[in-house]
Amino acid sequence: MTIAGTLYHRFKRHRSLQTSVIKAMPLVVLMPHSGCNCRCVMCDIWKDNQQRQQLTANDISQLLVSLKKLGTQQVLMSGGEALLHPAFFQLCDILRQEQISVVLLSTGLTLKKHAQLLTEKVSEIIVSLDGDPATHDRIRNIAGAFDLLQEGVEAIRSINPAYRITARTVLHQLNFRIMGDIIRTAKKMGLNQISFLPADVSSHAFNREVLWSGDRQQEIMIAKTELPDLKNILERVNEERQADNGFIAESADRLMQIHTYYSALHGLQSFPYQKCNAPWVSAVVEADGTIRPCFFHEAMGNIREGAFNDILNSEQAIRFRKNLDVASNPTCEKCVCRLYLSPGTTLSSNHTP
Repeated sequence: MTIAGTLYHRFKRHRSLQTSVIKAMPLVVLMPHSGCNCRCVMCDIWKDNQQRQQLTANDISQLLVSLKKLGTQQVLMSGGEALLHPAFFQLCDILRQEQISVVLLSTGLTLKKHAQLLTEKVSEIIVSLDGDPATHDRIRNIAGAFDLLQEGVEAIRSINPAYRITARTVLHQLNFRIMGDIIRTAKKMGLNQISFLPADVSSHAFNREVLWSGDRQQEIMIAKTELPDLKNILERVNEERQADNGFIAESADRLMQIHTYYSALHGLQSFPYQKCNAPWVSAVVEADGTIRPCFFHEAMGNIREGAFNDILNSEQAIRFRKNLDVASNPTCEKCVCRLYLSPGTTLSSNHTP
């Protein structure tokens, strides 16, 4: 993109934030396949594996028309497990032809199988890491899941030692006490960075047609009596991170907000402030074509029923953004994966939300 083109794109992003009419969208999240190859205790996506849905190459080609108009820089392939899509790399090719970088969120179970193509067609991989081998396998409910993940990382590193692979860890009842071990495991595995977030236990996201009961929530959320232990662990991690050179993605303050979040779930204090502009800078397209402003808010339409950019700028969608107060909205208040991109942020393989 030329300097003039870059400045114009930034101007359009600024106007999108200012008017709630989307003129530019730097990031789009695609869920190309609805199934998953793990059975994680904090997620229900796998429970619908028998009714798998997927985006087609034609869906992506039609979507690309809008992405070009919106100047999209990056597509984040999420799921489920996107690598279950039989034409996953064809979808990547369609996007890459328009200089849109592709980042993959993955369970890591099949990285070894696809290592060569991943290094060629995907800019960066973010893997899920839940703990040491025993804890990871227990949370994933897949025997040998950790070994498969580690072998996949090693296979990619053998092809391209500089390839960027990071980890994302959901911190909850079953693994928060070994947070230090998780960080050491990630380093030993040769990952570039690790990110932490609390578990979502209160939304309809992750294929929850029925909200979790109180008992089900208690199985995952950190107990009220354990909050002091969580705080001590987070403080210790922050004390020991001085020489990490950014290995932990979150700032010290944001890491401590994990404690604030769980404390708020127990009604002991307010939820941490969410600085987020996701509905103005990104959107989620699910495996059946459903478009959402983010993972947690209501659907705006479907790419199989209209152009993506037209749906983003429907009267309903514009009204939603204009009326959305992230600081007070009940859905935003409990969000675990906020996103904030300023107009000048350039998305690349080294800047993935």
